[in-house]
Amino acid sequence: MNVMLIGAQGSGKGTQAQLLEEQLNLKPCASGELLRDAIARETALGKAAKPYYDKGDLVPDELVARLILERLQELDGANGIILDGFPRTIAQAKILDELLAQVGQRINAIIYLDVPRQELLDRLSGRYLCRAHNHVWNIKTHPTKVPNVCDYDGSELYQRVDDTSERIAHRLDIFFNETIHLIEYYKEQNKLIHVDGNQSIEEVHEQIMANLRSDLRLTSNDEYAAS
Repeated sequence: MNVMLIGAQGSGKGTQAQLLEEQLNLKPCASGELLRDAIARETALGKAAKPYYDKGDLVPDELVARLILERLQELDGANGIILDGFPRTIAQAKILDELLAQVGQRINAIIYLDVPRQELLDRLSGRYLCRAHNHVWNIKTHPTKVPNVCDYDGSELYQRVDDTSERIAHRLDIFFNETIHLIEYYKEQNKLIHVDGNQSIEEVHEQIMANLRSDLRLTSNDEYAAS
């Protein structure tokens, strides 16, 4: 089972991805982390991507898609992957679909976390990351038990330098003008799960799981046998 999360920054993708990873035994597959890991391990794909990455240029779409295929071959007992960050355009989605089909794989479900723009602006202004592993927290909607300390690893929290109002607005413009077109693309494939992301973390997760059970015939036994 391979799942993809789509949503603007601040929609809660990172939090929901972590919950799905734990509950369904899925392997995380965020494009940025894949690139950094492949470069650090000096794999063939990592070496091919490094010149683009070092220059700050966009890594070719097919190369990123092949990194995803590589992750599918390294599941280490996981039931599948959970994609985040790629594809961002229909052209990228078509490349990924074609390469996955060549190895008998596909994305089973695409989860769209739908959150109003103003709510996203409010969330992002309160977003913090931990220095150790970049766990995402929010002082307004998802605070830590101890202020400025990550619940998971005890490291200090910090706010990204690009989480300023102007840069946040620019990133949201990119999503709502470009990435949003993926919604219709996957809807036509009957794979889209539209979730109201403007709820509590628990309510969003429950809605996601209810849809996955319905669309993929997932049972509670499947969920916990995998963990």
